[in-house]
Amino acid sequence: MDPRYQPADVSFESNNNTNFDPNFDNGNQTQSGQSSRTNTWVHPPAGPYPSNYPMNISQQSFPHQQQVFYTGPVDANGYLIDVKGKQPYVTEQSVAATPPTETPRDSVDLEKQKAEVHVEPHDPHKKDPNQPFMPFGQRLKHFTWAWYTLTMSTGGISTLIAIQPHSFKGLISIGATFYVINLIFFATLCSMMVLRFTKFPGSFKESVMHEREGLFIPTFFLSVATIITGTQKYVVEMYEATHPMRGWIVTSMAIAFWVYVFFTFCLAIFQYSFLFAHHKYLLTKFMPSWLLPIFPVMLAGTIASVIAKDQPIGSRMPMLAAGLGCQGLGFTVAVIMYAHYIGRLMQVGYPNREHRGAMFIGVGPPSFTCLAFIGMANALPDDFDLQGDGLLDGNMLRTLALVSALFLWVLAMWFFMIAFIAVFHSRPEYFHLGWWAMVFPNTGFVIATINIGNSLKDETILYVGNGLTIAVICMWVFVLYHNIRAVIVVDIMYPGRDEDVED
Repeated sequence: MDPRYQPADVSFESNNNTNFDPNFDNGNQTQSGQSSRTNTWVHPPAGPYPSNYPMNISQQSFPHQQQVFYTGPVDANGYLIDVKGKQPYVTEQSVAATPPTETPRDSVDLEKQKAEVHVEPHDPHKKDPNQPFMPFGQRLKHFTWAWYTLTMSTGGISTLIAIQPHSFKGLISIGATFYVINLIFFATLCSMMVLRFTKFPGSFKESVMHEREGLFIPTFFLSVATIITGTQKYVVEMYEATHPMRGWIVTSMAIAFWVYVFFTFCLAIFQYSFLFAHHKYLLTKFMPSWLLPIFPVMLAGTIASVIAKDQPIGSRMPMLAAGLGCQGLGFTVAVIMYAHYIGRLMQVGYPNREHRGAMFIGVGPPSFTCLAFIGMANALPDDFDLQGDGLLDGNMLRTLALVSALFLWVLAMWFFMIAFIAVFHSRPEYFHLGWWAMVFPNTGFVIATINIGNSLKDETILYVGNGLTIAVICMWVFVLYHNIRAVIVVDIMYPGRDEDVED
C-alpha cells in the first residue's frame, strides 16, 4: 500500500515505517509523532522527492528528510496546519479560463453589422421579386392607420404656408389649395379605412390591438389637429370681425378644441395603459414612433396658440390654460422617452435604414412646444396681469416664452441633425409610410423658426424660415411621389410590407 495513504494506525506505522519510534513523544509536547485514531494528523511520507519541492520548517523536526512532499504552514512538530477556507480565494492568471470569443451581436443597424462580421446580414425588409399578384381588393386589408401620416403632413404644409413672413400675391391661394387637397385626402383615407374594416371583419380590432399598427392610430388625431389649424387660417381669418358668419365659426372652433382635448387626453391614457398591459417592447428596439400616443394631446397647445387670439376673453383664458397644460404633458413624456431613445442609439446603433426617416419624429416635441409657447403668449390680452400687481404681466410672459423657445429650438435642431445624418448615411431602399415623418415634424420646426424671427424682429431668421419652407415643400413632393409609386409597384399594401406586421 502506498505510504501516502496509510491509515492512522500505530501497528501499521510500526510495521511499515522504519523511522517509527514508539518512545518519540513521551514528554509534554502538544502533538505526538505517532498517529492515533483520535488524532487525524497524517505523517508526511518519506522521500525521496523531486528536488523542486520547496523547503519548510518540517526539516527541523525531521532532519533525515531533506525535503517534504506537502507545502504550506506547519505547527511546532512540522505537521501541516489546516487553513482551508481561512484564506481568500485567488485564481492564478496563468490558469484562469479564457472567456469564449463573443460573436457579433445581431444589430438592427445593418451597415454596422455588415462591417463587423463581413457577412451580408439578413434584411427582413427586402422585397421578394417573385411575389405573387394580389388584386387591389385583397391588398386593401393592408391599408393601415399609418396612411394618416399623409394627411397630417399635408395639413402641416398648409398651416406653414399661411404664416410665411414675406408674402406675395397668390401665396394664400397656394396654401388654401393645400388645405383643400388635405380635406380630400382625409375624406379618401377615412373611406378606405371604413371599407377595409367592413370588407374584412375583425380587422378593426386587430389594427387597434396590433403592437405596431396600433401606434399609428394617433396620426388620425394629428390630421384632425392640422385641419383645425388650417380652418382657422383659411376660413375664420378670411372673415371680417364684423361679418355675421364669424361669430358662430369662432364658437365652433372653441367647441372643436375642447372635443379634441377630451379625446386626445383619453387616447394618451388608455393607449399607453393598453401597451403597458398587453405588449412588451425591448428598449434596444426603441423607435420614435413610441412617442405618437402622446403627440395628439401635446398639439392641443399648438391649436390653442393658433385659434385663441380670435376667441372672446371669457373662452380664451381657459383655452390657453388647457393648451399650456396639455403641451407640458406631451413634452414631459417625450423627454422621458428621449432617455430610452438615446440609450438605444448608444447601445445598438441606428435603426434599420428603412425606418431611419422616423427619427425625425424626435424633432416634433421641442418644435411644437417652442411655437406653442410663443403663440399662446402672443394670444394673451394686452392688459393681462396675473396677480394685478404689475409684475407678471403679458409682456413679461412673452419674454419668458421667447427665452424658453430659444432653449427648445436648439434642442429641435440637434435632433434634426442627428436624424438627417442617419438618413444620409444610409438611405432607404423601399418606401414606407414612415417617410412622412420627414415632413410633419419639420413643419413644426420651421414654424417655430419663423415665430422666433417675428419675436426678435430679425429679417435674417425670417429669410431662413422662407428657405426652410421651400425645402419642406420639396420634401413633401418627393415623399408623395414615392408614396404613389410604392402603391403602383406594390412596395406597400401587400402582406409583410406594411405596418400590420411585427418589425
